[in-house]
Amino acid sequence: MRKLKVAVFKFSSCDGCQLQFLNMEEELLRLMDNIEFALFYEARRFAEPGPYDITFVEGSVSTPHEVELLAKLREDSKLVVAVGACATSGGIQALRNWADVEEFKRQVYPRPEWIEVLKNAEPPSKYIRVDYEIRGCPVSKEQLMLFVLQLLKGKTPSLPVDSVCLECKRKGNVCVLVVRGMPCLGPVTMSGCGALCPSYSRGCYGCYGPMADSRPAVLNKRLKELNIRPKDIQLLFKQFTGWSKEFRGVIDEYE
Repeated sequence: MRKLKVAVFKFSSCDGCQLQFLNMEEELLRLMDNIEFALFYEARRFAEPGPYDITFVEGSVSTPHEVELLAKLREDSKLVVAVGACATSGGIQALRNWADVEEFKRQVYPRPEWIEVLKNAEPPSKYIRVDYEIRGCPVSKEQLMLFVLQLLKGKTPSLPVDSVCLECKRKGNVCVLVVRGMPCLGPVTMSGCGALCPSYSRGCYGCYGPMADSRPAVLNKRLKELNIRPKDIQLLFKQFTGWSKEFRGVIDEYE
């Protein structure tokens, strides 16, 4: 069987989602019988040119140069898969979309005129067609592995669409929102993390972004009823996936 030729590429990000490939460790070694990392700067010194069967892209698009690189990757790839919060909703970098980026440049760089940035940090889907999105900050290595295995078996990959609340129910967690009145994005956030934070009696931070048909306005109303301060509600939605269209609606209400 021909090996799948895979590229892993990063844009503006912390590299954490790329590292999840390496964190597969023994499982990754078994995958090497069926896939070849032709481009993966975290894992090998040399890069092979496209075309690629699958390109995984991490990070948000923040500069004009990244727009050009992204377009070339799309041209060279049969499938483009966005991995992680930055690549699916802009991630942490998108926090600057509500701020004055020119002021940041003036404060940080001695020659700010040399720094070219786009007005907003955006997910790759803003510029190209993305075939699949694997959510998380970082992505789950188990989800990555399952995704690749499904492709290797010729299946159409399936990914979660329901909420973190269902993962809490399956684990038998006490609901931190209903029982303890704690702010929690679990009702509107895509599952996939195994309800990690609620399992430790913490509210969900929304790392996996909006679930399908998330209706965050309903949760916003409930948080108001709990007398959560407007600024705290805004910050809750703004954190990891705030630039997603669904969460932005709530955030803008408090701007």
